[in-house]
Parts: sequence; structure tokens; C-alpha cells
Amino acid sequence: MACKSCSTGSCGSKGVEGEVVSGCQSNGGCGTGGCNKMNVFDWLSDLDVPQFQRFHVVEVKFKGGRKEYFRNSNGLMLHTGDAIMVESTSGIHLGVVSLQGELVRLQLMKKSIKDDDNLKNIIRIASEKDLEKHTQMIARDLPTMYRGRQIIGDLKLNMKLSDVEFQSDGTKAIFYYSSEDRVDFRELIKLLATEFKVRVEMKQISSRQEAGRLGGIGVCGRELCCSTWLTDFKNVTTSAARYQNLSLNPVKLSGQCGRLKCCLNYELETYMDALKSIPTIEGRLKTKKGEAILQKTDIFKRMMWFGIVGEEAIWIPVSCDRVKEIIDLNKKGIIPESFSDLNPDAPVPEKPSLSELNSDLERMDKKYGGKKPGAGNGKGGNRGGRDRFENRGPRPDRGPRPDNRGPKPAGENTSIDGATPENRGPRPERGPRPDNRGPRPERAPQPNADVNPSAEGGAADGTGQPKPFKKKFKKKFKPRPPREGGSSEAPSA
Repeated sequence: MACKSCSTGSCGSKGVEGEVVSGCQSNGGCGTGGCNKMNVFDWLSDLDVPQFQRFHVVEVKFKGGRKEYFRNSNGLMLHTGDAIMVESTSGIHLGVVSLQGELVRLQLMKKSIKDDDNLKNIIRIASEKDLEKHTQMIARDLPTMYRGRQIIGDLKLNMKLSDVEFQSDGTKAIFYYSSEDRVDFRELIKLLATEFKVRVEMKQISSRQEAGRLGGIGVCGRELCCSTWLTDFKNVTTSAARYQNLSLNPVKLSGQCGRLKCCLNYELETYMDALKSIPTIEGRLKTKKGEAILQKTDIFKRMMWFGIVGEEAIWIPVSCDRVKEIIDLNKKGIIPESFSDLNPDAPVPEKPSLSELNSDLERMDKKYGGKKPGAGNGKGGNRGGRDRFENRGPRPDRGPRPDNRGPKPAGENTSIDGATPENRGPRPERGPRPDNRGPRPERAPQPNADVNPSAEGGAADGTGQPKPFKKKFKKKFKPRPPREGGSSEAPSA
């Protein structure tokens, strides 16, 4: 079967010694998905047993990952990836050998297919002419599907045409469609047969099978399971999402087919086993703080969150073992103080001492690269932080503040005229401000005022010369060095 993106142009290629190598030259990574779709690894293909007689039934793969089983009645020497011509209901079709040997026997047992069933035969290995004609039929699939959708739209039928597959000899075409209701397509078959001059077969598929035929990338970032390896579609219900504590959001739980994701069933058995150790809450847990309602359960961490009635916004985490103890206490008529006070005889945990906390802080400083004591900005070290509080010693006791302190000394809280807040009296009212105040009088010029600006941008004095520009710097205060036997303060006048 020809492949569009392979460097060899076919799914099977010759090796160095003439041996047929299965797969593509690009390590099986075809962009179209035609070569590696629904592949099964034949782990018995390398066994070299001369007297070993292979099973006479061969698994053959067709377009879209469809697989069927055929008899190798002529005893042809086949390899995985060989293109062969097989019998069909209305002619000859080309397929690719996907599996043979004892693994095919296991597949027949798995699908309950007996050897004596009506299995069709393999005619011959495909020739170059057969491959060329098959490529021409593949080129007709896409235009036929587009034209078929136009005819369905003209007839206003409630159906969706998803794919078209032409038989290799060009005598038959299978139209795959999906629909929720029953469709009367008798008129459609007549129009399609007249339009394309082939025998038309309508085949209804489910939405999951449609997604498997079209393929795509899932939300997990990988190819869809239904288009790569999944063959049996099992029923998926919303109870699988409830057991796994997933939000019942149809947008997040639905796949590209519009149905619930098949991967919801993958971990369901693990969750069911883990739920056996989780206590069942029939009603509400009773504590002296109030009745508690179950809000959330973490199955694998074995934690349950409860909210007190009236305070549902605050969730309290409780382990499953403690929940079981509370349930047993409530059955006995005992109401605990809270979720943590379950065992009154249990010892109260001791609080860590100050020395233990300091040792923990020093260990964290060493681990995360904290500053060492005395390694500040180079001017006496770092005096802030924990060292300042550790080295200052105990604080002296000042005693109670006396109530009979007496009046404050004069001049401490007085105004400019010597009046205190107690004896200055009420403030007189000024009244409204007059609007006819007139123009503001001009001020007389000061004797040393800068009147005429010079051309250099400075100010000129009385001589007409510009004054030099002086930068104003804020004087920094530097304390005097202490005198011998004295203090660093300035002497009083």
C-alpha cells in the first residue's frame, strides 16, 4: 500500500540482503497515519524454526484501520507489510498484511471467530499494476466525499458523511456516515450510483468509530486511543467521573466524538479499590462546635474535608481514620469537642522552646545561605534582626505610672502670647471675607535683591555684574568626638 510521506513510497521495503523489512524508512512515523494505524507488534516474527508451520489465517488491514481475516489457501510466502489482493463481496480489493502466525490464532480466539467460518481467500501478491490502480482509487475518495455531502445537503437528510472508500478494482464504493436517527437514503443511493457509476454501499458507524477513522490529537497531547490501539468501545457512564471526584462538566469530560472519554474507564478500578478504605458518611458528623457536612474527599491522600453548618466557607481537613473514630463516638452518643480532640487521654504535644526555635533558624540560615553574624555593610556588622534582640538583655521594670504627676511646667504647651489651652478662651469669629479688596500693593525692592537677570542666566547685583552660581548642599551632621571625661554634645553657652 503506497504511503504519501514515506521516503520509499511503500510500507514494505527491501533490506540489505533482500529481506523484506516491515514498516517505513522513517521509523514508522507516517504523517498520514496510514502505515502505523492499529498496528500490532509481532513478537514472534524473529523465531527461526525450520519445521514450524505457520497458521493458515492471515490478518489483513485496510483503509482507516479496518482489519479482516483471510485464508492463505495457496500457501503464499507472506511478510508483514506485503500488499496482497483478497476476495471481497463484489470483486477484488487490495490490503496489507498486518499480522500472521500464532498471534492470529490468539486474535481469533479473542474475537470468538472459528476457523471453519466463512473466511475469504487470499488471491495473490499485489503487482505494480495493482498498486497503481489502487492509488488512483484512493485519489477519488476525497472528491467523492465532497460531492456526496453536497447531494445530502440538497436532499436535506439528517446524516453526516464522514468517509468514502473505493474498492481497488473501481466497481464498488463504501460510504461511511453517522446519524442520530434513522435515515431513508433510497433516493440518495440512486443519485450517488448515477453520479459516480459505481455500486454504492451505505455503512452507518457510531461517533466513536468516526473519530477513530478520522484521527486527531487528544487533550493529553497524544493521538486518539480509538485511532491507534483501541478496538473495543466500552460503555462509559457519568458514575465513572463521580467515583474519581471529577467535576461533571460535559466540556471537559467529552472527547472529540462528543461522547464521554474512553479514558474515564482506565483508572476506574483503581479508584474503586481505594474507595473500600474510605468511610461512608450517611448523614452529618456531630461535634460540640456544630454539625459537619462532607465537602470533598481526596481518595489517595485519605483526607476528607468538612464544613460546619453556618460556616461552609471554611473547610476542615480530617483524616479518614479520625472520621471513623468520630462515627463510632456518635453511634455511642458521645459528641467530641472538635475534630482534633478525639482521644481525651492522648498526651498534649509540647510547644518547642526558644532555644529549639533558634537552632532551627540557624540551621535554615546555613541551608539557604543566610547572612552570618557581623557580615553587614562593612560598618560594624548587621545589628538588626535576631542578634539585636538576643544581645540586648532583659528589659528593666519601670513600675506603674504615677497618677499624681501634677500640672505641666509653664511654657511647655503654651501659645506665642503665653496663653494656655485652658485660659485663652473661645476664638473670635472673623466674619465673611470682603470681595472688594482691591489690587495687591507692590512691594518695595530690597537693597540686595536680584533685579536684572544677566545673559548667562544668573542674577546681577547693583554693579551690573552677574552673581556667581552657587550650588546649595545640605550639610551633613557629624558628631564631635567625645572629649576626655566628657560627652559628645556641644558645650552650653
